[in-house]
Amino acid sequence: MTYGDDATVRRILQDDGDTWAVVGLSTNTRRAAYGVARVLQRAGKRVVPVHPRAETVLGEQGYATLADIPFPVDVVDVFVNSGLAGDIADQAVGVGAKAVWFQLDVVDEDAYARTTAAGLDMVMDKCPAIELPLL
Repeated sequence: MTYGDDATVRRILQDDGDTWAVVGLSTNTRRAAYGVARVLQRAGKRVVPVHPRAETVLGEQGYATLADIPFPVDVVDVFVNSGLAGDIADQAVGVGAKAVWFQLDVVDEDAYARTTAAGLDMVMDKCPAIELPLL
């Protein structure tokens, strides 16, 4: 099943805003989150690291949780396993994000239903670094 049609992908990447909280982003350059964050930055997005260690990554101050970010976040990009992702989606709704993006292999159908019912755009099991060049 597809979770996020082409129109939703395009809307998130082009229209929902340029401040992306990347949950799971750390200074580990070998992790997928780091590479995707670099692609997002090159595309003009502000990348905000969200990780328990609250590290500064790619020149941006990190925060331990979404709730700790002291400014609005447009999109929450989730690099955690599916068992933890639903809670992050709920937090994204709570902080007023416009969209949630679950990375490749991150799927939680109940979270998708809750998030879209709350009025947010949502994509699951896709990567923005793959989708951006297809626009």
